[in-house]
Amino acid sequence: MMRRVMCLVLSLCVFSAVGIAAQERTILIRNGRVMDGAGNPWVYADVLIRGDRIEAVGDLGDVPADEVIDATGLYVTPGFIDTHSHAGPGLASPGLSHGEPLLAMGLTTIFANPDGGGTTDLGAQRGTLLKDGIGVNVAQLIGHGSVRGAVMGSEDRAATPAELDRMRSLVRAGMEQGAWGLSSGTFYVPGNYAPPEEIEELAKEVAPFGGSYTSHYRDESTYSVGLIAAVDEVINVGRVAGIPAVLTHVKALGPFVWGYGAAIVQRVERARAEGVQVFADQYPYTASATGLEPALLPRWAQAGGRDSLLSRMDDPVTMARIRGEMVEGLARRGGANRIQFRRYRADESIEGRLLSDLAAERGQDPIDTSIGLIRAGSPSIVSFNMSDADVETLMVQPWTMTSSDGDLVPMGEGVPHPRTYGAFARKIRLYVNEKHTVNLENAIRSMTSLPAQVFGMKDRGMLRPGMIADIAVFDLAAVRDVAEFTDPHHYSEGMVHVFVNGEAAIKDGAFTGARAGRVLQKGTRGIS
Repeated sequence: MMRRVMCLVLSLCVFSAVGIAAQERTILIRNGRVMDGAGNPWVYADVLIRGDRIEAVGDLGDVPADEVIDATGLYVTPGFIDTHSHAGPGLASPGLSHGEPLLAMGLTTIFANPDGGGTTDLGAQRGTLLKDGIGVNVAQLIGHGSVRGAVMGSEDRAATPAELDRMRSLVRAGMEQGAWGLSSGTFYVPGNYAPPEEIEELAKEVAPFGGSYTSHYRDESTYSVGLIAAVDEVINVGRVAGIPAVLTHVKALGPFVWGYGAAIVQRVERARAEGVQVFADQYPYTASATGLEPALLPRWAQAGGRDSLLSRMDDPVTMARIRGEMVEGLARRGGANRIQFRRYRADESIEGRLLSDLAAERGQDPIDTSIGLIRAGSPSIVSFNMSDADVETLMVQPWTMTSSDGDLVPMGEGVPHPRTYGAFARKIRLYVNEKHTVNLENAIRSMTSLPAQVFGMKDRGMLRPGMIADIAVFDLAAVRDVAEFTDPHHYSEGMVHVFVNGEAAIKDGAFTGARAGRVLQKGTRGIS
């Protein structure tokens, strides 16, 4: 009886989209624990897929289908959406376009070009992504850092009116090409050189398209303006432009600001009470990843690019000043024993090792070791800099989405942050099943309907008739992240079936090789 009632609650239990051809393939997922993505508890139900859309949800009885999947004992949810991913370049390459590490976590859509990066030519990027087919959907952002770099290079100054107009045009062109919003990385060069007013002006170009703003904010610690002022800056962009603003991979970085998670919550809640649409996304780890240069070097030393940096490092007086600020930067990160190298083309033998161990082996101060490494190349690092309490304080907020901030790299290459392979599975395994920090309903909501709502995806993120059939079917007890910090190249486990646009990408726990992903274009009406 309960399942019959559910049909009425959902309405249009058997829904046929206008124009659906009779010959479209149908797949019936039977007897699963269906969790619709909205935060509701699971119910026993069937899900009928026709073509690329969900046709019906409920007790579907003996409805005919070309294929029937028995989901008894399994959870059926919308496919997961990663609001902050660096997987775009990997998906655009022939050897990684399958997106298997993403699919293994239940991901069906990723947002590319975060932190103000990526290309300013989204049309060309779209073509590259689609050339070999892609395993997951890609939603593009237009990056402020790339826009500023195209107009001004790495110059540490405010834009002229003419330069700001050129940046406006590039942002507007990106939105016209289907971008879902503007991303920034004001912690990084060249975004760090932009005053807040520049970001606000560019965000106004996003508003007519219904876009959002997502930012790796200027300071997650005590580097410059301070954590709270940086949070306020992002909030104010949303306030001034009238668009949703996202504190991306939200955190309080380093022992100097541990405990500030509660202050971030207070700031967001105050802004939301005022009527500002503020959200956050978060990866479920206490370690971040970046480059050794942005982690330790002052931004003034990086102005003008790498050649200018090396020239400054060659001047003894300037180098002494740089070194002093590097000492402060390392302290913010918690010390040399909290820095692990993940990739270094100049010397792959250091990958996976701690800065403290490498410095001791060389008989050097860690700062001097860092200076030598920076001179020879650009090491990327994992930085163990967050407190568990802050991670959990931010995770339980109803406005916090889930993200990975992960790359997509060839198996065995470097020692990437394990979030590349495990972020979404880890949240379910550790914070739902083991620590009970969040319940499954809200964890799934943070991965599905919430990001779809924030970015205006009208037909994804929920299990409803008429929605696109991006679906994850998993064994809750078996979901786990296998990737570890010193041994990260392992796919997550527990996904039994994953559908992307109605096509099986994982079937009975095995990859099918399907590349059914699309590059989603927002346009002016929010249609993907």
